[in-house]
Amino acid sequence: MSRNSSPKEIWYETLHAHFGQYFSVDKELYREKTEHQDLVIFENAALGRVMALDGVVQTTERDEFIYHEMLTHVPLLAHGDAKKVLIIGGGDGGMLREVCRHKGVESVTMVEIDAGVVEFCRQYLPNHNAGAYDDARFNLVIEDGVNFVNQTSETFDVIISDCTDPIGPGESLFTSAFYEGCARCLKPGGIFVAQNGVCFLQQDEAVNSHTKLSHYFSDVSFYQAAIPTYYGGIMTFAWATNNPAYRQIDSQTLQARFDAAGITCRYYNPAIHHGSFALPQYLLNALSATR
Repeated sequence: MSRNSSPKEIWYETLHAHFGQYFSVDKELYREKTEHQDLVIFENAALGRVMALDGVVQTTERDEFIYHEMLTHVPLLAHGDAKKVLIIGGGDGGMLREVCRHKGVESVTMVEIDAGVVEFCRQYLPNHNAGAYDDARFNLVIEDGVNFVNQTSETFDVIISDCTDPIGPGESLFTSAFYEGCARCLKPGGIFVAQNGVCFLQQDEAVNSHTKLSHYFSDVSFYQAAIPTYYGGIMTFAWATNNPAYRQIDSQTLQARFDAAGITCRYYNPAIHHGSFALPQYLLNALSATR
């Protein structure tokens, strides 16, 4: 954080050398250097409570629902019969909250490398988990995600990688070793999804993920959502499975599944689901250049 000429403290975030964004800090609530990363949470009048890890904003109370709904409901409703779900990362509890809204899910395992993030978020971002940490179906594992997917004997219908950008602790979740492990512990017909950055600014991330995932899955693509906090364009989510029919699910079936789930969303709906797989031409061109 740094100060300008006004008495208000300002949080500056820069993912690009020549521009970025800032947040006014109405009140700093917590700061700690954990074993793995620097955690801070502060209040902002426009976005509510804001959490940053190693200087990069990860989530805000105001717009977190977009990210968590899209990274959860798209794969779960496309699959249609997911019983076991694995979340890699997700210490703020938002992904767990959305997964637990699916009553047909029988177990949810969350693998988080940093126990400090979980405790920190339970106390300071309670609306993110909304009680989901107390769900009887939930199992928390404090472990490195790469180690877990390569060593576990369990298999899962859906794997959600709620990772940070590929720097620091999150770097290993963009490697071939991680993707290979996820492919290994997915059940036949399973779906893997992952946060993959803002492709206008972080295009190399998307291209590299696509190349690596294509070694282990026959159907690899991306879908997108506009999330205000993640500035610089539309956020991309990696999509990988061996069943291409999941991306082509018809509107009637998807709507029926959504209605049966009885879930009320603030961003996701079946029309958004279908439209999210339409990618901008600059990303399609970049992906084509690697083939």
